[in-house]
Amino acid sequence: MLDRRLHLHLVTWLGQWPAGSGLHVVGSRRRSRPAWDGRIRPAVMVAAPGVAVLSVPPERVAAVRALAADGPTPRLWSALPGAVGHPALPLREGIFRWCTAPAPLPDVGEWTDPTDPGFPSWLHLFDREVLVVRDADGRYLAGVGVKRHDRYGHELAVGTVPAARGRGLARRLVAQAARRVLDEGAVPTYLHDPGNTASARVAAAAGFPDRGWRSRIVHPD
Repeated sequence: MLDRRLHLHLVTWLGQWPAGSGLHVVGSRRRSRPAWDGRIRPAVMVAAPGVAVLSVPPERVAAVRALAADGPTPRLWSALPGAVGHPALPLREGIFRWCTAPAPLPDVGEWTDPTDPGFPSWLHLFDREVLVVRDADGRYLAGVGVKRHDRYGHELAVGTVPAARGRGLARRLVAQAARRVLDEGAVPTYLHDPGNTASARVAAAAGFPDRGWRSRIVHPD
């Protein structure tokens, strides 16, 4: 049975779930509104084995359904950015993971304000606390930000400086952040590029297995 928090997240984020078998194109006003970082994602698809929901602005549903008449074909994916009114934006494919039982790894980071000038620029996008590991001199080593898509689903993003990789910091941070997300009543999710084997290892070690779920999102770089 699908976790209730994940179900509510998918319904809220996409506009519909479950949808029966096959690919379903649905309309959601969220696709025209700023997301967690103030930028829009005019198309978001989440696919579980046997079912997929592609969320687009309501006024674009008819055009996208026509493209999707033959299913999730290369023609659909190549035309999707233009069909939702943003031909210059890339379509990103991802592994969609989620977790209800984080790995019992020891905490390693501290929650702190994201505006520290010593943090990498990607952490500055977050408007709430981020989870960070520093060295003995206070320099940033690794961190996690939480993308609060809605009250039910919070996506984790992690980054480690090259000199600190291979120490297990990322997996410990992800597991620690996932526990906090669950304590707050949401389900933690984790998306990464299919070719990013390092990120895949971090996710699996932190308690986010690959269940065969996938995502495709039209969004700014």
